[in-house]
Amino acid sequence: MPNVNTQVEVGRTGLKIPLMGLGTAGMSDLYIKVKPSEATEMVHYALDHGLNFFDTAPHYGRGLAEDRLGAALEGVDRDRFIISTKVGRNYNADGEWTVDFSRDHILRSIELSLKRLKVDHVEILHLHDPDLHYHQALTEGFPTLAELRSQGVIKAVGAGMNQWEMLLDFSREADFDCFLLAGHYTLLDQDAMAKFLPACQEKGISVFMAGILNTGILATGAVPGAKYRYREASPEIMQRVAKIEEVCRRFNVPLNAAATQFPLGHPAVTALIVGADTPGHIAANLKALALPIPAEFWETLRSEGLLDPAVPTPPGSQPE
Repeated sequence: MPNVNTQVEVGRTGLKIPLMGLGTAGMSDLYIKVKPSEATEMVHYALDHGLNFFDTAPHYGRGLAEDRLGAALEGVDRDRFIISTKVGRNYNADGEWTVDFSRDHILRSIELSLKRLKVDHVEILHLHDPDLHYHQALTEGFPTLAELRSQGVIKAVGAGMNQWEMLLDFSREADFDCFLLAGHYTLLDQDAMAKFLPACQEKGISVFMAGILNTGILATGAVPGAKYRYREASPEIMQRVAKIEEVCRRFNVPLNAAATQFPLGHPAVTALIVGADTPGHIAANLKALALPIPAEFWETLRSEGLLDPAVPTPPGSQPE
């Protein structure tokens, strides 16, 4: 069964991270109001349980997530944790939304992120959702991050997006170490499997999977008002989730555990980025990662048409 203490390499960088990282968007009051003390409690709970990889961004709460993560980590030995943050999407001094992948903007963004995080370096930098800015991200953004990597300022260059098609283009055009993909390799959506994941595997690019609960429906199940990809789930999605839940009940496997472990079945997937806004959520995520799931469960989902026939699934495990 997966173990958060298992260390995996990011690309071919030599940088090691655990199988699960903590996404910090929830610390920025994204869904509920979080007190600074609660954010600190979450970070220390994560550290105490082997979850020492933190993913953040200036975009999350206009810097609030970075501020709170930095405050929580202040005084912690720097070699005890790993940080990935992002560049390209930010707010300027007037609070106006900006999207800019130029060298000057990126260097200024990094400077501000380090100040908020109260550290002198981060391990991973991602280009953040360059959807309509592919050319600038590739010709200005990537070379800037690659230069920082060559100087030893960062250890890995990545890009984080809610689509895999542009990430596939990036993989063909530049020397990326890792990608963060949200919501497109889950129990409900394996469209990244055919082209994107094999390309990353071939090139040795690590893939971090986020959005593995598809905006919550793979945690709540097919309940009224359930969300899928940031909007109310369609009747078709609700029906599919209900069928998956029925198989889960048959094998006594919690839905969130199946959703958490599924992406790790693909050899291109290095780690998961899972959000939380309370220590209890972190505990639930760690429990979901460690729960034994028999191979027969995955085969049943496949045989009942609930998984792509070609999709790789995690090796089965039994309770000790």
